[in-house]
Formats: sequence, C-alpha cells, structure tokens
Amino acid sequence: MAAQPDSNNSETQAYLPDFCAAGTVFVVVLIAELVAILLTLAADAEPGMFLIELSKNSLFILWLAILSAVVMCLFRSRLESSGKTRAFVLSFIILELLCVALAEVAYQLTRVFGESLIITDSHGGFIFRTFAISSIVIALAMRYLYVSSEWRRSIVLEAQARISALQALIRPHFLFNSMNTIASLTRSDPKQAEEAVEDLSDLLRANLGGSGNRTTLKEELEVAAIYQRIEKLRLGNRLQVRWNLGDLPMRALIPSLVIQPLLENAIYHGIELLPDGGEVTVTGKRDGKFLVITIANPVAVDAKRATDGNKMALANIRQRFELAYDSRATVDVVDDGTEYSVSLRFPHDEGSV
Repeated sequence: MAAQPDSNNSETQAYLPDFCAAGTVFVVVLIAELVAILLTLAADAEPGMFLIELSKNSLFILWLAILSAVVMCLFRSRLESSGKTRAFVLSFIILELLCVALAEVAYQLTRVFGESLIITDSHGGFIFRTFAISSIVIALAMRYLYVSSEWRRSIVLEAQARISALQALIRPHFLFNSMNTIASLTRSDPKQAEEAVEDLSDLLRANLGGSGNRTTLKEELEVAAIYQRIEKLRLGNRLQVRWNLGDLPMRALIPSLVIQPLLENAIYHGIELLPDGGEVTVTGKRDGKFLVITIANPVAVDAKRATDGNKMALANIRQRFELAYDSRATVDVVDDGTEYSVSLRFPHDEGSV
C-alpha cells in the first residue's frame, strides 16, 4: 500500500496509498468485509439471520469501500499536491460526504424496493449511525496513514543520508591513480591530460554535487562513460567496456548514482585483478513496461579484494529502488564463479525529475 516517494522534498512524501493499484483495492475490500462481519456480530442478529444481516451489511459497506477507492484514486495526486495537513482534512471530508451520500441513496432505495432492501432504522437514525461508524473508521485509517507516512519519511531521510555517503565514497585509490595518470600525461600528451582533468571534474561534480534522487538515463550513462574514460587512461587495453543499450529510452528516469558505482565495482573487483584485463558489458533492453540494465564482468578465480564495498553499494541501490518503486523493481546478482553480473529491472517512467 506504500506509495512512491519523491525524495526531493521530504515534506511532500507520498502519504496516501495508491488506490489505483490492485493490491490496495484488495486490502480495502478485505478490511471492508471485516468491518461488515464485526458490525453484524455486534448487532446480535436473531438465530438463523446472521448470514442475511451479513449480506446486507457487506453489500452496503463493500459498495462504500469500492466507491471510496475510486474517488481517492481519481483525486489522490491533487490532494497530495495541496500539502500534507490539507490533504488529510480534505480526504476525511470527501470520504465522509461519500458515506453520507451513499447512506441516503441506500435509504431511498429501501423505500422504493422495500421487499428486497430492508433498513429497520429511521431515516435520521440510519444516516447518523452511518456517519458515526464511518467517522471512527476513517479517523483510524487517517491516523494509520499519518504514522505510516512519518515512518516512511524517516526511511527516506536515512536513504538520503546514505546517498550522500555514497556520493562522498569515491575510493581514494581511484583519485590517487587518476591524479598520477594526469600528471604523467602532462608531459607526454598535454591535450589528453587537459581532457582527463575535465572528465575528473565532471565526475566529481556528478558524485558530490548531485542532490536529486532521480535523473534521466542519459545523464546517468554519461557519468558512467566519464568514469570509463578516466579508468581507460590508467588501464589501457586491459579495460574494455562494451555498451549494448539497444533502444532504451534516454529520457527514462532512474535513481541517480546507480550505474557508475556498479561499473566501478566491475572494474575494481573484476578487471583490475585479471593480469590481462577483460571486458565489462553493459546491456539494456525493454521488458514490456520495464527496463532492464545488466552490468557483467569476468571474475578472477584466485584473487579477491579484501573489502565489502561492492556489497555496500548493492545494499544502497536495493534500498533506493525499494523506496522509488516499491516491489516493482528488482536488483538481481548472478555469480557463477567466472562471471559476475548485476541486473537492474525497473519501471519505465519519463515523469519530471
């Protein structure tokens, strides 16, 4: 039932569930039926009348729950854009008005089809009872959503702190090696040394200066390509990177600082440990409404780094994918002993960054 957050502003986190999602509608229907059972038990129906009373309560409450889900699905984006407090108040008022309106319709139908739909309460009593019960249920739901929102906001803030840590985690050996490479190029190839300085500047700016949580796929791949060029100067022909991105939409959005750390891990934990180097492959494809990007590298069988940096980067990426896409995105790792690959599968979204 969690919605997708936009971590650009922690005060405008998505706090209303996605009522358009099938899973959310199922939960709403399930809770509505549980409320119907509870009300029927509380009414202490006559022997043999329990199922009849349950069917009447279920019919009314399920209609109310489904209509409420439809209305909230239609107005959710507008409600959230109005601000957290106002959205909660407006949601409560809208749902209450819907409950009262449906109660009035049900009572009027009873007057027309009295033989099939029977409401024993008086007009005012039925409307008031519906209003009172719905107020309690809606208030509890709003309270739950508020607590859930604050809990999710704390997770987003923690993720943002981890992103900042990851942005600052440019391995010292990479900086030292890059500066040494640039220093050696200043005499042998000044023009290439100048280009390397510009690439290193762009990479540092992307790693340390980015504050947004999502970026376009084009910008993310450009950062990874800059990193590749810098490492290519140092490793020479030992490093080969094959880009096979097919027809991936470059305007698609992806959490920032994802591909470059994976490429860095592929080089640091794979290519550098191989005496003759190797080839890193970056492939991309469409899978229906999803995009899949896979970074694969050969593995040195008898040599491994004594660090868990790759695990930390993967854990960070998994958490950010969970926050951005819920369970709709996956980060899969395959290690068969000779090749190590990481596959990112996420929804195709070209909304605003």
